[in-house]
Amino acid sequence: MQKPGKNLEAILNALLKLHGQIRAAVTAAYEQTDFTQLSRIAKEEDGDTIYVVDRIGEALLVEFFQKEMRPFFPLVLVAEGIPNGRMMLPAGTPEKEAHWRIIVDPIDGTRGLMYQKRSAWILTGVAENRGVKTSLPDIRLAVQTEIPLIKQHLSDTLWAIKGEGVQLQRFNRLTGESGSLQLQPSQAKTIAHGFAMLVRFFPGAREILAGMDEEIVMGALGPVQPGKAHCFEDQYISTGGQLYELMAGHDRFVADLRPLMEKILHQRGLKLGICCHPYDLCTELIAREMDIIITDERGDPLSAPLNVEADVAWVAYANKHIQTQIEPLLQAALHKRTLLS
Repeated sequence: MQKPGKNLEAILNALLKLHGQIRAAVTAAYEQTDFTQLSRIAKEEDGDTIYVVDRIGEALLVEFFQKEMRPFFPLVLVAEGIPNGRMMLPAGTPEKEAHWRIIVDPIDGTRGLMYQKRSAWILTGVAENRGVKTSLPDIRLAVQTEIPLIKQHLSDTLWAIKGEGVQLQRFNRLTGESGSLQLQPSQAKTIAHGFAMLVRFFPGAREILAGMDEEIVMGALGPVQPGKAHCFEDQYISTGGQLYELMAGHDRFVADLRPLMEKILHQRGLKLGICCHPYDLCTELIAREMDIIITDERGDPLSAPLNVEADVAWVAYANKHIQTQIEPLLQAALHKRTLLS
């Protein structure tokens, strides 16, 4: 029987196969089906809305784990669409006996993909099982694969084993060939003339987030000059996609503070909507292996349990210079609104 800490390379190879299968199946579905059919709602769940396209990845995921991941049993699979958010494999094995806890988001960025606006991502994190205490910092292997638009022939895969750096690969779906890829986070010392943003994808306290965004940018760069733009934003509705944009050097600062809006919404008699969950962030190891700085809302190391329920706030800086410029302004904006109390 395997021991924890062994077979990460074998698990990696299996996961790369899984990611390839999901990418191929979802892309084929869009080539063969009107996207309006794939964008229909399949099911409403507590943490998210499940669309028809999501079912493609979920079905492949469970079947693959039951058959192809047997060499790594016993393990716990954590994902949406599974009863109670997790599955013990083989069935009936006590969870405490599992060597691995593997968390997966088969399609992160469904909303952009289902209207063929933007790539989605397959996200997977592998941690040694510590039961319900297993958290993001325990992830030792992370794999992230792009699901391209049907008009797009190239897609990227990134993976990292903790402490061993990052591997990058670009796949050409027209030729079936894969080649090497070079990515580097931004080395800029300021957000000026770069992409920097607070997440506000969905309705619900967006004016609060926008106000904080304005304060931070003005504090960092001063008043806007006539006919000029200080910096820019890109509301990419995919946490995996946002991490990729940081790793590719496209974005310099991203903060997703949606869970902190609950207090304000409660005062208004409203409910908190959809937030980032641990499965959305299960590949943040890859970004950290590229020296991107990722923290929680207080500036502390990011941590969240590997489950499907937790709402997670997170902040990412492309480098130390950006963190030095932005973090004090972000913290001041949060304290001003008593959002950390």
